[in-house]
Amino acid sequence: MTAAVLEQAPSPPEAALAELAEEFELLGDWEERYRHVIDLGRELQPLSPVERTDANKVRGCASQVWLVTEPQQNRLQFRGDSDAHIVRGLIAILLRLYSGRSPDQILNFDAKAALAGLGLSGALSTQRSNGLNAMLTRIRADAERLAEN
Repeated sequence: MTAAVLEQAPSPPEAALAELAEEFELLGDWEERYRHVIDLGRELQPLSPVERTDANKVRGCASQVWLVTEPQQNRLQFRGDSDAHIVRGLIAILLRLYSGRSPDQILNFDAKAALAGLGLSGALSTQRSNGLNAMLTRIRADAERLAEN
């Protein structure tokens, strides 16, 4: 064996989805799940004021949403923040599904079906659903840009 360190392939988004599904399954009604989403958002590290730029802002969200994308060795690391508690929680879910993944993993993962499976799609208002779709569109666009390079 050589001294070179073999880089471990990133786990697929489906693994993170399975963990999230287990967490949501343990919770009773949607009110408990909603609180859990907010709690997930509280665990996010806030972005610095320098990162809250127009370039990092996600268009199409009713709330203020910023998403920082950092390419690292053919993987994308994401960090995000919002001024709304529930949206911070949605960002936390998206980061668990996508951050640290390769562009191919991101582009081949059906997030809309995954989020519907968690029960999020039917529980969100139209404005929140539109914002969630805007965040997904931004993540996919960033993955497409890295895949092209």
